Amino acid sequence: MPQSDFIHLHNHTYFSLLDGAQSIKDLVNGAKKHDMSAVALTDHGVMFGAYDFYKTAKAAGIKPIIGCEIYIVSEGSRYDREAINDPSGKRKVYHHLILLAKDETGYRNLMKLVSKGHTEGFYYKPRIDLELLREHRDGLIAMSACAGGVISPYLIAGDFEKAKTVAGLYKDIFDTDFYVEIQNHHLPIEQKVLASAPKLAKEMGLKLICTNDVHYALPEHATAHNVLMYIKDADKDSPPDVLKLKYGTPEYYFRSPKEMKALFGEYEDAIENTLEIAERCNVTISKELKLPSFPIPEGSGVKTLDEYLEKVTWEGIDKRYRLVNS
Repeated sequence: MPQSDFIHLHNHTYFSLLDGAQSIKDLVNGAKKHDMSAVALTDHGVMFGAYDFYKTAKAAGIKPIIGCEIYIVSEGSRYDREAINDPSGKRKVYHHLILLAKDETGYRNLMKLVSKGHTEGFYYKPRIDLELLREHRDGLIAMSACAGGVISPYLIAGDFEKAKTVAGLYKDIFDTDFYVEIQNHHLPIEQKVLASAPKLAKEMGLKLICTNDVHYALPEHATAHNVLMYIKDADKDSPPDVLKLKYGTPEYYFRSPKEMKALFGEYEDAIENTLEIAERCNVTISKELKLPSFPIPEGSGVKTLDEYLEKVTWEGIDKRYRLVNS
């Protein structure tokens, strides 16, 4: 059976909490339906579904590309707790960036970045910064993401030079592993990106990549997805109009390769580069059970871990309840 000449590399499942409306099985079935040899998982800020996705894709004969759409502070530190003026005119505390693991090193680094985003940089979202990205860049491919990504807001605002400056930061970190991402859900802001991104990529010596920012399996799922997104607005005074799509279009579904080529026909390299990235991403997750070692403290007077657990349990009970018992 001939394989697809396009691979989806920007996809969300229900692990993108209150934003993704498809299961991992739906995502893998979409790839299988369209004869794709691989497919990526890039949930928002988390890797909750990575292992389930890996097993499901492998069982279906499809290469799993493990990634994440991370939240990043491009200017400033992950420790900052103040919003900045985004070119869009909105106050923002992060932008988006897609990271894909090329190998086991990249997979481990991606886990570290996501973990530190939650433990060190959490402010509205689990954020990282350029310092962390430089520290854990090995084995990773980066894509500039959607209209809320690291480059697009400047292109939308018409600040081409600032967009080039920001692209230069990521090129410095990833070199040829940084791709300029373009999307087309027929939104006006995306047309501004499409008008400038190819020029930026050419001037910066970077490659284009096209994606569809998949949030649900089929176009008819757009309303259900919209209802999901409105859950967080349930405490508002007036009920939301769930038929009014927050994303403004029902096109965030798993498009066929034919549809993607029709959308990006004039950017053949952006289509071909999806295959290039898929070819370069090869992560194998070991089935070996890895647990930390907890040595028994010297002088504890016990010989086994079970005995030590019993010891500290009774010590804790005595500490917490001795007043009651007395």
